[in-house]
Amino acid sequence: MLENPLKWLIFILTSCMASEIALSVNNPLARNTYIIQMDKSAKPVHFSEHLKWYSSKLQSVLLKSENEGDVEDQGRIIYGYQNAFHGFAAQLSEEEAHKLEELDGVLGVFPDTVYQLHTTRSPMFLGLESKDSTNAWSQNVGDHDVIVGVLDTGIWPESASFNDTGMTPVPAHWKGICETGRAFDKRHCNRKIVGARVFYKGIEAATGKINEQNEFKSPRDQDGHGTHTAATVAGSPVPGANLLGYASGTARGMAPGARIAAYKVCWTSGCFSSDILSAVDTAVADGVNVLSISLGGGVSSYSRDSLAIATFGAMEMGVFVSCSAGNGGPDPASLTNVSPWITTVGAGTMDRNFPAAVRLGTGRSITGVSLYKGRRVLSTSKQYPLVYMGSNSSSPDPTSLCLEGTLDPHLVEGKIVICDRGISPRVQKGQVVKDAGAVGMILANTAGNGEELVADCHLLPAVAVGEKEGKFIKQYALTTRHPTATVAFFGTRLGIRPSPVVASFSSRGPNFLSLEILKPDVIAPGVNILAAWTDDLGPSSLPTDHRRVKFNILSGTSMSCPHVSGVAALIKARHPEWSPAAIKSALMTTAYVHDNTYKPLKDASTAFPSTPYDHGAGHINPLKALDPGLVYDIKAQDYFEFLCTQNLTPTQLKAFSKHSNRSCKHSLSSPGNLNYPAISALIPDKLSISSVTLHRTVTNVGPPVSTYHVAATKFRGATVTVEPPILKFTKKYQKLSYKITFTSKTRQAVPEFGGLVWKDGVHKVRSPIVIMWLTPI
Repeated sequence: MLENPLKWLIFILTSCMASEIALSVNNPLARNTYIIQMDKSAKPVHFSEHLKWYSSKLQSVLLKSENEGDVEDQGRIIYGYQNAFHGFAAQLSEEEAHKLEELDGVLGVFPDTVYQLHTTRSPMFLGLESKDSTNAWSQNVGDHDVIVGVLDTGIWPESASFNDTGMTPVPAHWKGICETGRAFDKRHCNRKIVGARVFYKGIEAATGKINEQNEFKSPRDQDGHGTHTAATVAGSPVPGANLLGYASGTARGMAPGARIAAYKVCWTSGCFSSDILSAVDTAVADGVNVLSISLGGGVSSYSRDSLAIATFGAMEMGVFVSCSAGNGGPDPASLTNVSPWITTVGAGTMDRNFPAAVRLGTGRSITGVSLYKGRRVLSTSKQYPLVYMGSNSSSPDPTSLCLEGTLDPHLVEGKIVICDRGISPRVQKGQVVKDAGAVGMILANTAGNGEELVADCHLLPAVAVGEKEGKFIKQYALTTRHPTATVAFFGTRLGIRPSPVVASFSSRGPNFLSLEILKPDVIAPGVNILAAWTDDLGPSSLPTDHRRVKFNILSGTSMSCPHVSGVAALIKARHPEWSPAAIKSALMTTAYVHDNTYKPLKDASTAFPSTPYDHGAGHINPLKALDPGLVYDIKAQDYFEFLCTQNLTPTQLKAFSKHSNRSCKHSLSSPGNLNYPAISALIPDKLSISSVTLHRTVTNVGPPVSTYHVAATKFRGATVTVEPPILKFTKKYQKLSYKITFTSKTRQAVPEFGGLVWKDGVHKVRSPIVIMWLTPI
């Protein structure tokens, strides 16, 4: 009986999808939004501006049966792009899109796609509050000249995290504006929030007009995600910050002296690529130095990924771009945002936790986590009836997942209900349990979550437990005549060991788009992060949650990405002349791969050591990154040469050569020779080829006179030779090259992992190494 609601739900969803597909096929005139990339240099001279040329091109493909007048009068073009990306977004039928793609001057036509958000203590955990870190947060004028553009759900300007007391005037190079709208005026921008804009034409073209009664059609953030990420990047110090008493302390961003420019691209219906693209294009023109993008979609080829193309343009303009890796872990190859010019950020834990416990009727106590604080309190000296609605402890079903409408109040009222993770949000399960009359919840991890524990601000007494303990509790509930339990909460604990640990949800490599480019690049704090919050939504984000808080605790690679964005802003302030690639190199080569017990980083999903496919180069170390010694620099032309190795057509390559009419010089013999800080050696399945040689060049950004010696991991399946083994620098910014040769000894069925380190006695410049033996397809 209880399985029927889910079966009907699946049937309805499938039927709706089939109907939608059939409608699209049977109605060739149905319009959707497409992003059209144009060859800027192909504009005929008789057009005074590019938009008129775009309109002319569009007019030429409109279906004659529509009898439409001027294209612009009909509102077909919703955006024009001219900075990081050249082209426009327009409403087209499928036939019109195909016709347009065949015209001269059109480099590509991409359907608008929906991206999803990848959704304290971290400064101290990262070493930014130690006694020797004062220089990292120095209040020099240069620190205030760095502007971070945050593409997200907007910003809640009244938060104390955006107080601009003591900040210098807005930098002269800033060209952005403060857009106004519902509940957002010019006064809401200040010397901290230097700009705020909204982008909604794409989402309105796809889903209809935004309901302004339910959603702010302005930079104001009602979701909370954007406020949280912006404060993580560059929030001003706020003493006494906490969530309902949890995680109390001073909340501050990674770069508290930096400015914030908020670009609202995400709405209740999602984040549309046409809006994101317009935001990137505008942000570059506005003058941002760093872009923080905590969202992502699927992986497309470089030439079909509009965000990859736009961020390539941003990189050309000197803008550092960091993006979240995604929350698709622990599945392999679950990454998004994998372009080599993007810094792709995974998530790790910190040494802070919010312990709670489940005490069973047998007397056994099981440790979990929770952020519950409310009027409902279960007595620790009393036991409550315990119930699990699943049929066995290993296989979740609709009822055990506590989905809407699946719990029978007669069976759960007055009891503690065990719910399996999955399908619906964790806090929503608690609401379902509460509505059914239960007094508490135990949230059990399944195989996909392993032993990783994520704390939530539940609406009833609830504790999250790991998979093994969850199975034990479920088995107890299923096999005991009168099972009972209670739950207890212990506040905030620091000094958790081991930490950091790679978060189970953090998306993983390998990067199948280009195996030679190791992704993610780094990991950063992304579990249980405290930061500013909107005043329009409760901490659980559920509409039934009427609590209001100034700060909230969230988890996701959405939280780890702004940590890296903020540290990149610190590095940019210290080294304003550095390229985006140099900043990324500093972050990667100084990252660490051991936890606070001095053992290799672990994977929360397995409790075994993680690999570079999980943690990239390692966990960021901001203080070390400010002084890396050597950097692996990459120019825009170098990235273009990498693209020349990716089997792209001349037309597809032209999408990346818009600013300077770049052409392939074929300076890279293979994609593995891109001067990337990570090293991936692919040994082909050919008897005639037993070795692979890769080349790298390092730039001295440390003491002018310095000598570096190399050390490399010993591998089972290959020998590694580095020539020369010593690099002697005589001046700052001097470049020296080396080559690393991998000679296969014994083919391995799985990749091998290790590292290469250059040492001068002060600096350790580490590159992760992956050796993969290719097999025939």
